[in-house]
Amino acid sequence: MKKVTLLAIASVTLFACGGGEGTTNVSLTSNIDSVSYAIGTSQAKGLMAQVPELNVPAFMKGYNDVVDSSDLMITEADAQVILQAFGQQKQAEAAAKQQEEQAAMYAGVQEEGLKFLEENKAKEGVQVTASGLQYVVLKEGAGAQPTAESNVTVHYHGTTPDGTVFDSSVDRGETISFALNQVIPGWTEGVQLMKEGAKYKFFIPQELAYGANAPQGGQGPIKPYMPLVFEVELFKVN
Repeated sequence: MKKVTLLAIASVTLFACGGGEGTTNVSLTSNIDSVSYAIGTSQAKGLMAQVPELNVPAFMKGYNDVVDSSDLMITEADAQVILQAFGQQKQAEAAAKQQEEQAAMYAGVQEEGLKFLEENKAKEGVQVTASGLQYVVLKEGAGAQPTAESNVTVHYHGTTPDGTVFDSSVDRGETISFALNQVIPGWTEGVQLMKEGAKYKFFIPQELAYGANAPQGGQGPIKPYMPLVFEVELFKVN
């Protein structure tokens, strides 16, 4: 049997209902007729996938008003504002749904992290700040003390609660310099407690670390909602 393509010239009559206002006869008798119909089906599928609650009669009214050069019920400027706000709402809803699904997926990691921190804070020498950051002073310093805007030079050794090393300037044999306002909140807060020459061990709750946004999407050692452990030695406030 011979196949009929979209570009074939056929005398096909379609009946498209427009919001209950009657029936429009459409014939696909030329190439551009088929192209036009194909564009319609493609856009309709895309729109219904993105906005399943789409009010089709209202959509068609807006479309036809533009085609017919009619007065618009909403100005173009207002339409842009409405669409931008709707897009932001959809993005926020999608992000919230993704975070909710991720939280359920990594609920075990979060529970283990809370248990780890609860047990850890009872150990000798562990101090806890108002934010929940835990730390142990391994060596006090006597030099300058940084602020949140300071640039510092440090050595660090980072592990997960079970001791898995995920990053270490100590192992690389190279110190690192960075601005304290460009790192995770636990680092920003913790290093400000130190003076040059000090060495502290930090136990950072997940909300002061990466939270749901684990590096590598959670494919590496650091999982979403996982607390982190760092030994940090402050060499210099630059």
